[in-house]
Amino acid sequence: MIMSAAAVATPDQAIREAVESLTPSLVELRRDLHRNPELSNREFRTGKLVAERCRALGLEVRFPVARTGVVAVLRGTRATPVAALRGDMDALPILERNECPYKSQNPGVMHACGHDAHTTIALGAAQVLTGLRDRLPGAVVFLFQPAEEGPPDDESGGASLMIEEGALDSPPVEAVFGLHVDPFLDVGTVGWAVGPIFASSDAFKIEVQGQGTHGAYPHTGLDPIPVAAEIVQALQLIVSRQLDAQTPKVITIGAIQGGNRMNIIADRVRMDGTLRTLDASVRVRAKQLMTRVVENVASAHGTNATLTFLGEGNTPTVNDEHLTRASVPGLERVFGQPNVLEVAPQMGAEDFSSFADKVPGLFLKLGVRNQARGITANIHTDRFDLDEGALPGGVRALATVFGDYLAAHAV
Repeated sequence: MIMSAAAVATPDQAIREAVESLTPSLVELRRDLHRNPELSNREFRTGKLVAERCRALGLEVRFPVARTGVVAVLRGTRATPVAALRGDMDALPILERNECPYKSQNPGVMHACGHDAHTTIALGAAQVLTGLRDRLPGAVVFLFQPAEEGPPDDESGGASLMIEEGALDSPPVEAVFGLHVDPFLDVGTVGWAVGPIFASSDAFKIEVQGQGTHGAYPHTGLDPIPVAAEIVQALQLIVSRQLDAQTPKVITIGAIQGGNRMNIIADRVRMDGTLRTLDASVRVRAKQLMTRVVENVASAHGTNATLTFLGEGNTPTVNDEHLTRASVPGLERVFGQPNVLEVAPQMGAEDFSSFADKVPGLFLKLGVRNQARGITANIHTDRFDLDEGALPGGVRALATVFGDYLAAHAV
């Protein structure tokens, strides 16, 4: 039978005291990781550091998984239930512009998405929950994941590769939790949503064929640049005129390359972009319409264009309703009810969705904004930073919802 959470109460006071004692070391670890960022599938130092710390806690450790990742298992007083916590480890190819004691020492690489905080919080939760091992009626699997930002071209990686290599299988995971720092939410708050909280994401390229010639005589060749411009405009008509206006979706062309001189007609144009939706069926339909638009606009101008989606992309990150609503009371005990916010989904994307497609998932947004201190920059920018006061709150939140989950599902 399933026991109530009251039957095996979450040790809130013990969690609070453990996190308070850990707080200086959380800041120290986050800063160490921030100084030493590593790109996707190249998290060699980070993976080794995480594995060593998990072994020091007495966890069962598998390393490497998915090239540089770590799977660590904490077994409590029962074999089941089993819940997992994901912490991603990779950084971005961005030159940091912040001037701070923990500025990146790896030029051109920066933790501009907060994965240094995610790894720190997951390790902090591992330490807190390990200290409560004899009060945990179940097991926790810690998934320290590489390549959330996407593996390099011609390499596999990320959540899907961790799943392929059995990260959810031994022991069999029944639910998965994670969080992402959010610079739109103030420090001391946490956001949740039922259903989609992040969008799907698909990277694509479009190649338009032309025929080069002198720029003064365009009729003697075939100019792909105006064709590309028309394709860009036509793609936006898919968003505004061919898909239900009540379904959020974004098609963005982020890069265009074509030609090399003002008076030479280019022989080809390449465009790179992203498709985002909150609905899996809209995602499928949008891809079909995009293919039709690209091919037919080019054909109308007497040339060819091809649309290629790069890899499998990410599905929408969808929070399980039961798991989410059952976790909100624990979040309110940590942050206080006014600071636990139901938030709207965003069009950013997360490969946490791969885990949540396999088992019920809950993905939270942890507030890290502090306008008074000037900490307001968005993720994926060279000025991004976070209020480190969010770190202990993140650890407490995850340790608490894990305790609640295991207690409520203990057999």
